[in-house]
Amino acid sequence: MTSAQIEIQLIASLVAIACAIPGTFLVLRKMALISDAISHSILPGIVIGFFISHDLNSPFLIIMGALFGILTVILVEYVQKTNLVKEDTAIGLVFPALFSIGIILIAKNANDVHLDVDSVLLGELAFAPFDRLYFNGIDLGAKSIWVIGTILAITVILLITFFKELKISTFDVGLATALGFSPTLIHYGLMSVASVTIVGAFDAVGAILVVALMIAPSATAYMLTNDLKKMLLLSLLFGVFSAISGYWLANLLDASIAGSITTMLGLVFLLVYLLAPNRGIIAVLYRNKQQKKEVLLLTLLLHLNNHTEVSERKIEHLTDEINWGKVEVNSVVNLAEKNNLVTISDNILSLTEKGKSFTEKAIEYIITNDNTEIEEMKKDFFLFRG
Repeated sequence: MTSAQIEIQLIASLVAIACAIPGTFLVLRKMALISDAISHSILPGIVIGFFISHDLNSPFLIIMGALFGILTVILVEYVQKTNLVKEDTAIGLVFPALFSIGIILIAKNANDVHLDVDSVLLGELAFAPFDRLYFNGIDLGAKSIWVIGTILAITVILLITFFKELKISTFDVGLATALGFSPTLIHYGLMSVASVTIVGAFDAVGAILVVALMIAPSATAYMLTNDLKKMLLLSLLFGVFSAISGYWLANLLDASIAGSITTMLGLVFLLVYLLAPNRGIIAVLYRNKQQKKEVLLLTLLLHLNNHTEVSERKIEHLTDEINWGKVEVNSVVNLAEKNNLVTISDNILSLTEKGKSFTEKAIEYIITNDNTEIEEMKKDFFLFRG
């Protein structure tokens, strides 16, 4: 690998880590879409910062961009509090307006500057190593590494310092207030970190990849765990993996690096969405299938409990009178027999003592509708879990 390739992967990984930290809390607070709003509405701030400093490397660009990011959040919340529109509508009203202002400012006053629309939306990691940082004539490496690295270091320090406050205010605003925290201050602090991170990564990777790195790894991790620390760690791992694998996919296909990284983020999310043990679509479908079996099993047991006549307890009767298909009948009867809830003699079904006990408890559950109780019943009586 060349030094440029190493630097590109390092920049992408640093951006992924820096974005995943605030992104995790945005996902948990159900504010994922606000990152998209911030990533676009910071554009006029960056342009105004350039007009003030006349220097693309000036910290004014980050400061003004971050201020416009916070302004976006304030405007969205103000519009939402009117109760005339919902949050997603408020976001859809605010950020296109601010983004359009930035585009107009670029088109009218900065057409010959690097702040063109293509770089704003897409970014280009391949060019990041060419923008170097020099100190006393010494090449210190790509400027993006230092910018993102500094933002990441500050973010990590803030995360460690205010982790408890962030956690409590994310999950229970009322408790945070009772404990003396200011949820509003923490909220705007989080938005400030997100804004600064987005501005810092803006020039290197563009708005689209920033949003993808901020939300996709966290959303993927959320499918796998309910533990905040594990979610943060998984978000970092998914982000870095997608950044590095996306770079090599782009290298293989001779395609856009940002597009390839975003594609890998989507593929990783898709795999987890399908295969996650508890929330994955396959696990959910399997659970639904098992629950359908449980309902059929309970129907069979209640039927046997309510009818003592031999004619009502014949296996053929289930097909003719209850209107079950033969496959359903065989599946339910086999399940009941497997769990020692019924016995079969000459194609006639009878409840066992275990079956009678379960049916009595099931009737009690139907009356009380106690969810905890039904789960305990399944532990006691079933060989499988629904």
